[in-house]
Amino acid sequence: MARITPCLENGKTAKVSCLNDGEIGFGSTEYIVFRAKEDVKEDYLYYLVCSPAVREPAIKSMVGSSGRQRVQTDVVQNLEIEIPPTEEQRKIGKLLKNLDDKIQLNAEINENLLQQASSIYQAWFEDFTLSDGSCPSSWKQRTLADIADITSGKRPPVKSSQKTDSAAIPLVGAASVMGYTTEANHTDKILVTGRVGTHGVVQRFNSPCWTSDNTLVITSDLYEYTFQILQRIDYRAMNRGSTQPLITQGDMNKVSILIPDKETLLNFEALVGQLMEQYQANLLESGKLAELRDTLLPRLMSPTSTFRLLNSRLWDWIKILQR
Repeated sequence: MARITPCLENGKTAKVSCLNDGEIGFGSTEYIVFRAKEDVKEDYLYYLVCSPAVREPAIKSMVGSSGRQRVQTDVVQNLEIEIPPTEEQRKIGKLLKNLDDKIQLNAEINENLLQQASSIYQAWFEDFTLSDGSCPSSWKQRTLADIADITSGKRPPVKSSQKTDSAAIPLVGAASVMGYTTEANHTDKILVTGRVGTHGVVQRFNSPCWTSDNTLVITSDLYEYTFQILQRIDYRAMNRGSTQPLITQGDMNKVSILIPDKETLLNFEALVGQLMEQYQANLLESGKLAELRDTLLPRLMSPTSTFRLLNSRLWDWIKILQR
């Protein structure tokens, strides 16, 4: 479990299960290592550490200078925790792990879908040539501005590091969602990449979000074709920053691209669009599963509700979901 701010507040916790027998892991002093003792199930311990029962006291114990605060290990070590019987631990760990396993499976499927889309683009527009080695005469060399509108994000009015009922709209940074806010500056289908700081990460959004001032926002009717182009740009060569990497809207607009004929583009959008519809559906499912997991987690760790919850209809419903 991370012990330094803001990593702990942002939920940076991991179970290390990749070491073979006799293999040794080595890490820094910026996290706390937990090992399950006898009669304690590993998965149960992992989710206990992820739960508010451990995280909230750990966060309150942080001391040090601003921006470098760290958890007091002895505070965590001396927390009084009510531990359920071993069989109940096993059920809790299995339930939550199955949800996480499904989320991980969806992520692997989505990675495969992205690879398929990229392979189709490469076959259609990079490896394809006529017998004389040229492109069809109807294909033209143009710029990114000919198929996409590019704008900058804006500084968010309100920022929250954690998702809450009042702050549930993703706050999008140059490389990832960096928090949640209460307002959206985009409700349309957009592509987002870094303007300041991190370059080269292309994010897809089709629901309300707030794009920060570290981003460039790209909209296009040729969404999938534009997405593939953005992933192939040499952003390092476009950097104008000295102390901090910077890419301008003007430079992005001038990126040279190949624009095939309209029929070919529409066929590509239709074919790849089907793949990415499944990609989006997997994202939505994973989001709901994560929300379910996060709702169940504190309840399952509560000694007053654990037994009742595990023996209710919810357990039968979860088993159906896991299939």
